[in-house]
Amino acid sequence: MLVKKAINRISILFAHSPWLIVILFSLLGFIGILNHSMWRDELNPWLIARDSESLSNLVANIKYEGHPVLWYFSLAFLIKIADTPLVMQLFHLAIIIAGVTIFYVYSPFNYKQKLLFTFGYFPLYEYLIVSRNYAFSLLFVFAFCAAFPSRKTTYLYLAVLLGLLANSSAYALLISFALSLTLLAEFCFDNEHRKQYFKQSSKYDLLISIGIITISCLLSAYIIIPPEDSYLHGGLNNGWTTQFDIRNLLKCINRLFASYFLIIPHRKWLDSIVCASIALFIFALTSVKLSKKPFPLFFYIIGNGVILTFIYLRQLQFPGSPRHLGHLYLVLIAALWLEIYYQNSNYLFNKFSIQPKLFELAQKWHYIAFTFILYAQLLGGIYGFSKDLIIPFSASRETAHYIQKNQLNNEFIVASRDANMAALSGYLNRKFYYPELQKMGSFTLYKKGRQGVDQAEVLRQIHFLFESQEVKNKILLILNKKLGSTRNDLNIVPIKDFNRAWVDSERYHLYWVNKT
Repeated sequence: MLVKKAINRISILFAHSPWLIVILFSLLGFIGILNHSMWRDELNPWLIARDSESLSNLVANIKYEGHPVLWYFSLAFLIKIADTPLVMQLFHLAIIIAGVTIFYVYSPFNYKQKLLFTFGYFPLYEYLIVSRNYAFSLLFVFAFCAAFPSRKTTYLYLAVLLGLLANSSAYALLISFALSLTLLAEFCFDNEHRKQYFKQSSKYDLLISIGIITISCLLSAYIIIPPEDSYLHGGLNNGWTTQFDIRNLLKCINRLFASYFLIIPHRKWLDSIVCASIALFIFALTSVKLSKKPFPLFFYIIGNGVILTFIYLRQLQFPGSPRHLGHLYLVLIAALWLEIYYQNSNYLFNKFSIQPKLFELAQKWHYIAFTFILYAQLLGGIYGFSKDLIIPFSASRETAHYIQKNQLNNEFIVASRDANMAALSGYLNRKFYYPELQKMGSFTLYKKGRQGVDQAEVLRQIHFLFESQEVKNKILLILNKKLGSTRNDLNIVPIKDFNRAWVDSERYHLYWVNKT
């Protein structure tokens, strides 16, 4: 009750001072990114943009990442301005602030709902603190919703936004596809809208808009499809689920539950069945609520359908992380937003004989369910943001500061596992010798030529470096797991361990290694 009263009073305050929430969000975001210790998924793209030898080499490297080009091209531009990852964090902060501002100014939700959403898990933590391409999804989806009325006279603005959205991430491509199909469905089946558009639009507006959307989606799909020698998440030809399996279906539906309530059920059948039932119940409530608005309902069903289908087909290799599942949450918000642009239609209402009492009951229960979702998101946002303030997400920054403070950055550094060293390479702004590559490197690509190694192999390669005279002095060895191997011909002295990290695989251990 106290929390509810506090939220109500704060929302009233923000109602009288609309920009206060944006200012507060921006300040928290600035504090959050300055405190945040970036990890490999943030700095590996930065290193790819920084160390790719040419534009063609950059595009070739991006294809191994499983993401479109927009974020990487943005980073390549930012590097020209300042060769420090901080500029990436500031750019990312600007993206999410812009998205939240659009939401707060143009969305139809009441001030309490806006407050709960803004400080929820995805805006306040996942798409704010962690600098990834997923913040683009929130920005472009909300910009699309805000610009949606412009379709009456031109599709160009929406086409550009859909093109940018499609090239943000694989999941954003799916949302872009669903929104494009929604526009197509409206154009084909709404005669009044079509007549009004042709009356007010320019001659080639429709053709140009279709071209922008088509080319953008094809470009995104081309980049996302991995090369033949990629083994990221099973590659293109492995890891697809093509047979029906009730357990996998429940897991898939539970991703919808997780996107709303931030809880991924355990493997127990009872947990899966209960959570899947709740997810389907909310899906049904939302569908009935939107039954008088056929096109937002169409988007809600298609948007969820394509994302959940993708998750089902790929979940054995790639079940999806919270940042991915957040796109299902964005689909819900966008569908409820688009609802305001349409007059009530009784076509579906009458076709499926939906009783007025059922509709009113669904409206009531949907409001309750949506409120529960927003409060769950708020608690998740407070938890994630607070935890990141207290516990470093990665030990990378602390380790990098120690290396710089003790003037170790000019030493010859052997680092393993390479995939967990991108954050250190980014903070130190230098390359390491990676045993997985058997050469100097910074970023990691999951491709042919990269081999996983154990610690015995790491030490063997260090011995070879001494024997070949490539290294004459001592070597600074950095591992993401404590050293459990030894060699009689190497003298290994522990230096320091860095164990304070949210991500288990990004705790670092430093050693001096000399030839005996």
